[in-house]
Amino acid sequence: MSGYGQFCPVAKAMELLDERWTLLVVRELLLGSRHFNDLRRGVPKMSPALLSKRLKSLARAGVIERTEIDGRTTYSLTPCGQELAEVVDALGKWGVRWIGELGDEDLDPHLLMWDIRRSIPIEAWPRTRTTLAFHLDGVAPKASRWWLVVADGEADICDFDPGHEVAATVKTSLRTLTRIWRGDVSWSHALLDGSVAISGPADVRRAVPKWIGQGALAAVPRPA
Repeated sequence: MSGYGQFCPVAKAMELLDERWTLLVVRELLLGSRHFNDLRRGVPKMSPALLSKRLKSLARAGVIERTEIDGRTTYSLTPCGQELAEVVDALGKWGVRWIGELGDEDLDPHLLMWDIRRSIPIEAWPRTRTTLAFHLDGVAPKASRWWLVVADGEADICDFDPGHEVAATVKTSLRTLTRIWRGDVSWSHALLDGSVAISGPADVRRAVPKWIGQGALAAVPRPA
């Protein structure tokens, strides 16, 4: 790990935190990921070798701890790591307010669907197993079909047909769904202008925007 050669606490902190992907790994841990494969789903473009290296660096710095539970490795933030929640939240809000442009390289259906899966308001869903299908335009065919299944208070996301009855189907582009999730555009606006179409019974169509909701930073005010 290279250093800045400065006594400034910001410089000392950044010697650890500004290594590529490091804060995004911390973000994933703050969002509840505890196992290696879950962390990989949150940073799908990060190589397994680099993820392993970053986890070791964070453990050496006392930011995370690694434990074995029933033969499975679990990662968790220490009190030191938990203090980074305010840092990550502040960076996220700043990014929403001032770094608004999305390039094609920023769009990732795997990351988007994973984030939706772990952040949806499950309490708003029916108590019986409910499945939503997503048809996304603007992506490779193998990444254009997704199924979100909520059952027994748990959500799961599949990139293959799980075989359950589908309550409704959401058809839109990857860019539009990403913008809705980020809060750049509302569900009502996207439905009104036709960039999103929901097929299914009327009561379910009305409920789907509430079932999916928007990301945690969607409510951050944008500059005028």
